[in-house]
Amino acid sequence: MNWPILRDRLLASPRFHRWVLAIPGLRSIARLQSRRLFDLVAGFSYSQVLLSCVELRLFERLAAGPCRTTELQRQLGLNDRSFEVLTRAAVALELLEWRTAPAGEISAKPAADASIADAPQWLGLGMLGAVVAGNKAISAMVMHHKSVYQDLADPVALLRDPSKTTQLREYWAYTRESMGEPTQSSPSSPSSPSNQSSAPKAAGAALTLQQVSDYSELMAASQPLVAEQVLAAYDFSKHRCLLDMGGGQGAFLSAVAKAHPQLRLMLFDLPAVVQKARSVLADEGLTGRMTFHGGSFFSDPVPTGADLSSLVRVLYDHSDERVMTILKSARRALSAQGGWLLLAEPMSGTPGAEAMGDAYFGLYLLAMGKGRARTPQELARLLNQAGFTRIEAVPTRLPLQTGLMRAYAPVG
Repeated sequence: MNWPILRDRLLASPRFHRWVLAIPGLRSIARLQSRRLFDLVAGFSYSQVLLSCVELRLFERLAAGPCRTTELQRQLGLNDRSFEVLTRAAVALELLEWRTAPAGEISAKPAADASIADAPQWLGLGMLGAVVAGNKAISAMVMHHKSVYQDLADPVALLRDPSKTTQLREYWAYTRESMGEPTQSSPSSPSSPSNQSSAPKAAGAALTLQQVSDYSELMAASQPLVAEQVLAAYDFSKHRCLLDMGGGQGAFLSAVAKAHPQLRLMLFDLPAVVQKARSVLADEGLTGRMTFHGGSFFSDPVPTGADLSSLVRVLYDHSDERVMTILKSARRALSAQGGWLLLAEPMSGTPGAEAMGDAYFGLYLLAMGKGRARTPQELARLLNQAGFTRIEAVPTRLPLQTGLMRAYAPVG
């Protein structure tokens, strides 16, 4: 009998469990595994605690400092039981923590017959809550996940019929559009703002400013997380001009522009997205260094002139066939004088972040209706087929947020 089969039988045996728990050296391992399994079972409850805190703006209320529980309860408008459930859960998840009263807040001694429980209690941000409070991108994604939770309420039904209508498919309207379905609400993803139908050119151009606003705002909010990792991992100073393909509202270009003032910038995306980007970047005073190009990966030529192009969170929500179209467009734009392509996106099989690439994005993209997270090896194969050379992975400090690869488009 081979080891995996024996291991499975042992782990499924209640008798083996009792034996392991009786041995001090193995007990800690058993407890850790039990905790991991329970977290999988209870994960949805945890996510709903986080969603409740974000929706009630709890972290924002405590960002300036700890607050008396009675005052915090009044601000949230919750009854005693609900407030207790939420705050205890948030403390257990390290989103909040109990604090002592700030100096000078408690001056009077409790009455002689008062118990210690009658003394005022204070709540402040926990380790994780402080991170959320300081990052608008996380809050934006948590609120967006209300739709994800509803789409995955019956995951087996989705697995059996991936073509079923979902809220994510409605939200990313370009997904329905590329499959020949009519668009009704918001489309194209800021992760892949230039996503449209590979057939009619009018498909992408027909998307209105109102349709692209919701997803563009979401992706603009989360883009700084990715930009920070890319800027720390890649040296942009050796380039003269960067073209961001599918650049959304320009959040990535804005971050690069501030770090590298010598760099010229180009943005390519759907016409409606470009319209929004012009307005946003004008407010940041960056339009003097930037040119804007409206169009589709699938029906319009990508502008030339850059020696570096970027695809930031674009490829993973497309099929291999459409990815190949995007990559060939990028290569043609660079090959007039040779240049580099940067791919920044979540990747499958990333060491230490396997659950993100395969569990989270696997189900998310299934509900979205297209695309998948790919391994670096799969991306390298597609890059090679599209005509790129010198393909390599670029390590990032936090691969959970993004993986990074670069490839060279030779002249001609």
